Amino acid sequence: MQYQELKPDKTHRITVDSYQVIAYEFGQGDDVILCLNGGPGLPCDYLREAHSPLKEHGYRVIAFDQLGTGASDRPEDATLWQIDRYVEEVRTVCDYFGLKKVHLLGHSWGGWLAIEYVLTYPEQVASLLLENTVADIPHLKQELLRLKAALGEQTVAMMLRHEAQGTLEHPAYQAAVTLLTYQHVCRLDTWPAPLERSLGDWNMGPYQTMQGANEFLYTGNLKDWCRVEQLKQVQTPALITTGQYDELTPACAARIKEGLPHSELTVFANASHMPFYEEPQSYYPVVLDFLNRHRISAVN
Repeated sequence: MQYQELKPDKTHRITVDSYQVIAYEFGQGDDVILCLNGGPGLPCDYLREAHSPLKEHGYRVIAFDQLGTGASDRPEDATLWQIDRYVEEVRTVCDYFGLKKVHLLGHSWGGWLAIEYVLTYPEQVASLLLENTVADIPHLKQELLRLKAALGEQTVAMMLRHEAQGTLEHPAYQAAVTLLTYQHVCRLDTWPAPLERSLGDWNMGPYQTMQGANEFLYTGNLKDWCRVEQLKQVQTPALITTGQYDELTPACAARIKEGLPHSELTVFANASHMPFYEEPQSYYPVVLDFLNRHRISAVN
């Protein structure tokens, strides 16, 4: 199976509090994959289009532009950018579609959100797919220091100086971030159009409030977030995936597995943060094998 662009079968407008959130639906049936994309602040294009072809395997795929992103409303109230509020947004989306159980697929920031959701509403999650994500951001920050160190002592010193001074727009600092991005976010020479679209429409309001200034600097309201211990209570079967060169490293994925009692872990050897684009020939069989073993329709 390879990535192919599919248009949504249906588009929905969902009221979340007093705002409008846009959702996209592919296929039909009881086995629903609900996709939570990364960011925060990214439109769902890149994740939606990579996973919409799963409808050809009997799955109904739903994705949505989280509040503040894509075609959804974009309020400028920074108090909205809290993970607990996003959990309730996911619950509202599930209620709108009448979903009693879902395969919850969270990529990157969407994985943090998926973790919070399964801890809050475990009865609604039939299986959990945690892709290129973490459960321990303080540990991730240590891993990012390791990735930066590979650029050399002088580059690390330069980056630390600009971070201390708040001069993150300096060309030398931006050059280092760009190099890290092409090494650890997507290693393809040409990035897929859906990924370019999402990145080109990034709302930095939620991102800077919750994460920080860039992918390698965590200073937002989630900088101390960790759920490894809480995950030990989760009985949901889980698939954890990562890339060998991922910015959210295999060591971070191993920390998730440490917490989840019913989990399995796959590391894609030729991928970084986007294995569904970088290594589709390996990615899709792993995901489909897991989903097929945990079909919702098989137990209904």
